[in-house]
Amino acid sequence: MKNQLAGTGALLRLALRRDRVMMPVWITVVAMTVLSLPASLESVYGTAAERARLLGTMNTNGSLRALYGPVFGDSIGALTAWRGGIFAGVLAGIMSLVVVVRHTREEEETGRQEMLSAAMVGRRAPLTAALLAALTANALAALLVTGGLAGRGAGGALALGLGIGATGMLFAALAAIAAQLTESARLAKGLTGALIGAAFVLRAAGDAGSARGSSALTWVSPLGWLEHVRAFAAERWWVLGLFAAAVAVQVAAAYALAGRRDLGMSFLPARPGPAQGRLGSAGALAWRLQRGGLISWSLGFLVAGVVFGGMTDGATQLVGDNERTREIIERMGGQSGIADAFLATMAGMLGMVAALYIVSAVLRLSAEESGQRAEPLLANAVGRLQWAGGHLAVAFGGSALILLLAGLGLGIGHGRGVGAVVGATLAQLPAVWVIGALAALLHGAAPKYAPAAWAVAGTALALGWIGPALNLPQAVLNLSPFAHLPKLPGAQALSWAPMLVLTALAAALLAAGLTALRRRDLAA
Repeated sequence: MKNQLAGTGALLRLALRRDRVMMPVWITVVAMTVLSLPASLESVYGTAAERARLLGTMNTNGSLRALYGPVFGDSIGALTAWRGGIFAGVLAGIMSLVVVVRHTREEEETGRQEMLSAAMVGRRAPLTAALLAALTANALAALLVTGGLAGRGAGGALALGLGIGATGMLFAALAAIAAQLTESARLAKGLTGALIGAAFVLRAAGDAGSARGSSALTWVSPLGWLEHVRAFAAERWWVLGLFAAAVAVQVAAAYALAGRRDLGMSFLPARPGPAQGRLGSAGALAWRLQRGGLISWSLGFLVAGVVFGGMTDGATQLVGDNERTREIIERMGGQSGIADAFLATMAGMLGMVAALYIVSAVLRLSAEESGQRAEPLLANAVGRLQWAGGHLAVAFGGSALILLLAGLGLGIGHGRGVGAVVGATLAQLPAVWVIGALAALLHGAAPKYAPAAWAVAGTALALGWIGPALNLPQAVLNLSPFAHLPKLPGAQALSWAPMLVLTALAAALLAAGLTALRRRDLAA
C-alpha cells in the first residue's frame, strides 16, 4: 500500500500550487456566505422579541422552511446558522467537487496523469492528493467560519464550521467515486452536481413538511445532517459522526474502484455518437456536447421558479412591519409593494445564477481547445467563427431558455401575473449576456485567463445577494451589470435605455472576442 501512495506529497504540493488562486477565492466565498450575516441580522432583528417572532413565523411557513430550513434558536448565532449554513454547505460541496475532479479525472482526460505516472507515482497517489487538497480547502473554510463566529459562542461556531467542512468532504468523496465511474471530467462534475441538487431538494421537501426537521427525507440528505448539527442551539455533536462514517465508506469505495480500472478508463463507458447525419455541422456538434447541461439547468430553473413563486405570500407575511427587512427587499427588488419587490428580487437572483450557466457554456470552448479536440476539427472545412459560433449560440440561446422557464415557474408558483413575471426574468438577459460576452472575450484574447469569468459572475452574484443586506454604497452595487436593469415586475416606468446599452455592450465584447480568436494561435 505504501508504494501505491508514493509521490502523494509531491502531487499535493502541485495541486495546491495550481489552485493557489482558485482555492482561496472559493474558501473566501464559502466563509463570507456565513460571516457576512451576523451584522445584517442584528440590524434587522435587534431585539429578542423580533427574533422570537421570526422563529415563530418561519416555523409555520412551509415554503420558507423549504428554502432555508427550520430555525432552532433565536440567538444571532442560531439565525446565522439557519440563514447561511445550508448555502455554505452547498458552496463547500461545489468547491470540493471542482478540486477533486480537476486533479483526478481531468488529469487523466488531458493525458497529464499518464506522464506523471511514468515517474515514481503510486497508483492511488493522485486520488489521495486530490482528497487531501479538498480536505485542506474545507479545513480552512471551517477554520475561518469558526474563528469569525467564536464571539457568538465557541461551541456553536465550532459546530457550524465543522458541519460545513464535513459537508464539503462528503461531496468530495462522492466526486472521487464519480471520477472513477465516468470517462470525462464534465460527466463527473455533472453527476456530483446533480447529487448536490438532489440533496437540496430532499432536504427542502422534508423541511417543508416538518417544522422541526424530523422528516425522513431531511435525514436522507447530507444537507439535512448539516441542519441537524443545530449550531448555537443545543449542538448535536453526534451528527458529525454520520459525516465521518459516510466519508470513510465513500473514500474506501473510491479507492477500491481506482484499483480495478486502467488509467484513463471508466466503469461507465461513453456512449458512441451517431455515425452521420445529426453531427453534420459545428453547430450540431456544439448542441450535442452541451444539450445535457442545458436540459439540467432548464429543469432546475423551472423547479426553482415554482418554489420561489410559491414563497411570495409567505415572504410578505415574514416581512410584516419590520422596516429593515422591507428596506433590504425594496433595495433589491424595487419599491412597488412587497410582493412585486420579492418577485423582482427572485427574478434578479435567477438572472445572476443564469450568468453562471452562460460562463460554463462559453468556457466549453476553452475546454475543447485545451483538450486538443478543437484542432483536428478546425483542420477540416470548419472555420474558427463557425466552430465558436455553435457553442456561443447554445450559450446565449440557452440562457434565454432557462430564464423563460424560470419566469414561467415563478408565475405558476405565484398563481397570477405569469406574463409580467416572465418579462421580469427575460429582462435579466442583457446583463447575463454581458458576462457571457466578457467570457468570450477572455477566451478569444487571453485564453489563459478565461477562468476569470467565473470571478466576474461570482462577484455579480455576491453584490446582488449580499450587497443590499450589508448596505453597500450604490456606486459599489453598480459594478454589477444587473444593478442597471429595471426592477420588474412592478416598475412604474419601464426604461429601455439601460437594457439597450447593456445589449450593445455585450455585442461589442462578443465581436472583440471573436476577432481576437481569429487572430491568435490555438492553445498548445
